[in-house]
Amino acid sequence: MATLPCWKGIGGRIVRHIHSQALQLSYVYLGLPRRTALSRHCLIELATEAGKVWPGTRVAASRLTLMHDIAGASADSPARSHYVVEMKPEPGWGIELQRWYDQEHLPALAAVPGCIRAQRFWNNDDEQESLACYDLVSDRTTASAEWLAVRETSWSARVRPHFMKPVRTMFALADAALP
Repeated sequence: MATLPCWKGIGGRIVRHIHSQALQLSYVYLGLPRRTALSRHCLIELATEAGKVWPGTRVAASRLTLMHDIAGASADSPARSHYVVEMKPEPGWGIELQRWYDQEHLPALAAVPGCIRAQRFWNNDDEQESLACYDLVSDRTTASAEWLAVRETSWSARVRPHFMKPVRTMFALADAALP
């Protein structure tokens, strides 16, 4: 990927590669050393190249802006799973959704034993505008009583029906690097 015209001089690196065997779907998080404008053409180039590196996997590229990042209760443990929740808020619910994530949901899930890190990103390129993700000790963390209790708050009950097309995916961490 370092040889792609749009990638030269950017200095990006792979931060994480995650994979869902059941869906044959991988996400690759690329870190950039500074805020950088990437053209749509560059995203297509990156996706095409990633498809060659990980054949048989659906590949798309999106620019994500980090909105919130919280160390979890199990921050000193190794991550084995990565849980992603993507959605678009119903019109008129974006501000309330941001407040809910920032003030209640992300901090409370980060505090659950088994959660290593909780993050939320704004997706600048995809229909699913909000991407929340959680590094977990195990995929079973999301079935714990503590995790489920966070999902059942009155604020959650008020906000959750206004998620449009929510997609929830549990990924395993993949040990992969670009050649």
